[in-house]
Amino acid sequence: MTLEQQTVGDAEIRRFDYDDATTFVADLGDGAAVDVVGDTAIVVTDGRQYDLSLPENQDATAFMKNGVLTIEVSP
Repeated sequence: MTLEQQTVGDAEIRRFDYDDATTFVADLGDGAAVDVVGDTAIVVTDGRQYDLSLPENQDATAFMKNGVLTIEVSP
Protein backbone atom coordinates (compact mmCIF):
# COMPACT_ATOMS: atom_id res chain seq x y z
CA MET A 1 0.00 0.00 0.00
CA THR A 2 1.17 3.52 -0.73
CA LEU A 3 -0.42 6.58 0.81
CA GLU A 4 -0.69 10.08 -0.56
CA GLN A 5 -2.38 13.00 1.15
CA GLN A 6 -3.64 16.09 -0.63
CA THR A 7 -5.27 19.24 0.70
CA VAL A 8 -7.71 21.03 -1.58
CA GLY A 9 -8.97 24.19 0.08
CA ASP A 10 -10.28 23.13 3.49
CA ALA A 11 -10.97 19.55 2.36
CA GLU A 12 -8.21 17.07 3.15
CA ILE A 13 -8.31 14.11 0.76
CA ARG A 14 -6.29 11.00 1.48
CA ARG A 15 -5.45 8.46 -1.21
CA PHE A 16 -4.64 4.85 -0.39
CA ASP A 17 -3.14 2.69 -3.18
CA TYR A 18 -3.49 -1.08 -2.75
CA ASP A 19 -2.50 -3.88 -5.12
CA ASP A 20 -6.04 -4.26 -6.49
CA ALA A 21 -7.73 -0.90 -5.80
CA THR A 22 -7.35 2.76 -4.91
CA THR A 23 -9.45 4.43 -2.21
CA PHE A 24 -9.93 8.15 -1.62
CA VAL A 25 -11.27 9.30 1.77
CA ALA A 26 -12.18 12.78 3.00
CA ASP A 27 -14.02 14.04 6.09
CA LEU A 28 -16.15 16.77 4.55
CA GLY A 29 -18.87 17.17 7.16
CA ASP A 30 -22.55 17.52 6.41
CA GLY A 31 -23.86 19.09 3.23
CA ALA A 32 -21.21 17.77 0.84
CA ALA A 33 -22.03 16.13 -2.48
CA VAL A 34 -20.03 14.06 -4.94
CA ASP A 35 -20.42 12.95 -8.54
CA VAL A 36 -18.05 10.81 -10.60
CA VAL A 37 -17.72 11.73 -14.28
CA GLY A 38 -15.23 9.65 -16.22
CA ASP A 39 -11.91 9.84 -14.42
CA THR A 40 -12.87 12.88 -12.29
CA ALA A 41 -14.69 13.08 -8.96
CA ILE A 42 -16.48 16.40 -8.55
CA VAL A 43 -16.85 17.27 -4.87
CA VAL A 44 -18.97 20.22 -3.72
CA THR A 45 -18.78 21.42 -0.12
CA ASP A 46 -19.38 24.81 1.50
CA GLY A 47 -20.35 26.27 -1.88
CA ARG A 48 -16.98 25.41 -3.43
CA GLN A 49 -16.18 22.79 -6.06
CA TYR A 50 -13.12 20.55 -6.10
CA ASP A 51 -12.12 18.26 -8.98
CA LEU A 52 -10.21 15.15 -7.96
CA SER A 53 -8.41 13.21 -10.69
CA LEU A 54 -8.99 9.46 -10.49
CA PRO A 55 -6.98 6.69 -12.16
CA GLU A 56 -7.95 6.48 -15.84
CA ASN A 57 -10.03 3.67 -17.40
CA GLN A 58 -11.16 2.21 -14.08
CA ASP A 59 -14.54 1.84 -12.37
CA ALA A 60 -15.20 4.27 -9.52
CA THR A 61 -17.89 4.17 -6.84
CA ALA A 62 -18.44 7.16 -4.55
CA PHE A 63 -20.56 7.40 -1.43
CA MET A 64 -21.03 9.59 1.63
CA LYS A 65 -21.70 8.32 5.15
CA ASN A 66 -21.81 10.58 8.22
CA GLY A 67 -20.03 13.35 6.30
CA VAL A 68 -17.18 11.10 5.17
CA LEU A 69 -16.60 10.79 1.44
CA THR A 70 -15.26 7.48 0.16
CA ILE A 71 -14.36 6.82 -3.47
CA GLU A 72 -13.34 3.28 -4.40
CA VAL A 73 -11.59 2.76 -7.73
CA SER A 74 -10.89 -0.69 -9.17
CA PRO A 75 -9.74 -2.04 -12.54
